[in-house]
Amino acid sequence: MPAELRVSTELQACRELMRGGSKSFFAASLLLPQRVRAPATALYAFCRVADDAVDLSGDPHAAMAELRTRLDGVYAGEPAAIAADRALAGVVHRYGVPRLLLDALLEGFLWDAEGRRYDTIAQVEDYGARVAGAVGAAMAVIMGVRSQQALARACELGVAMQFTNIARDVGEDARNGRLYLPRSWLVEAGLDVDAWLRNPVHCPEVAQTVRRLLGAADELYERSEHGIAALPRDCRPAIRAARLVYAEIGARLDREGLDSVNRRIVVPARRKAALMARAASAALNTPGRAYISMPPLPAIQYLVDAAAASPVPAPPPRPPQRSLDDRIGWVIELMERQAARRA
Repeated sequence: MPAELRVSTELQACRELMRGGSKSFFAASLLLPQRVRAPATALYAFCRVADDAVDLSGDPHAAMAELRTRLDGVYAGEPAAIAADRALAGVVHRYGVPRLLLDALLEGFLWDAEGRRYDTIAQVEDYGARVAGAVGAAMAVIMGVRSQQALARACELGVAMQFTNIARDVGEDARNGRLYLPRSWLVEAGLDVDAWLRNPVHCPEVAQTVRRLLGAADELYERSEHGIAALPRDCRPAIRAARLVYAEIGARLDREGLDSVNRRIVVPARRKAALMARAASAALNTPGRAYISMPPLPAIQYLVDAAAASPVPAPPPRPPQRSLDDRIGWVIELMERQAARRA
């Protein structure tokens, strides 16, 4: 099969994984310029495949060993005959994505499978750094960003999104025997954590802790705006859209009683489209916030250091691009069609 056809086929398989996975991430990715969207799709696909490989395995440590062997092949330029691996190999070599970032991601997946205990917010930050901050750093590397401050904000945006995921999925996680809310916060709120895990119910103590975690996420979302301003101009709308959509999940959860035990909050397609248009408008019409130097979360420092030290590749030939207005219109039309099919 010709190389260009094989790459197209592999990327299409990766797109289908993204489409069936995080709808919020998929929607925001549609605003990325093509030069970034394709490698971002490949990165997401490997993350999804790796997560499933560990989470669904009867032997997570064996699955992890196999994934590390696959990464060895990816970085050696000899990926396994798997669409996600082949697509990722092209990305890591073209953009210089450090191996440490993907190793950190895999470590976070293993923590999931092991049912790791998180007593403090610092430990939850350590987890978020691995499963989401590492992805933020890799995305920034693909965009050509090497500034320590911008990379820190990218990692922290990933951690903020993971905090939102944790707050939204409390009940689902608990029914699977997992708890990502800081246990010390739950104890401070007056909850017998082990008893609650045996019978997860919505209660004031859990609601108070969820609100506290959403507050921590909001602080990181606010910090991330300073990093978005440092991204390439054509990448800002998509990243700001992701930030706004995820923050909206937390805001809706708060408005609807902080019950993430009995229900899972979603952002309707029309609201997502409106937030994405707002993100794009902000990127076009405002200069962005002043670039403020802030120390990163300790949990992400090693990711920032690795990403900052990676070489900056020569820019590829730029393919024809849709204008931002065209991309916004296309995204809104696509989301409205999807909403109509579900109605």
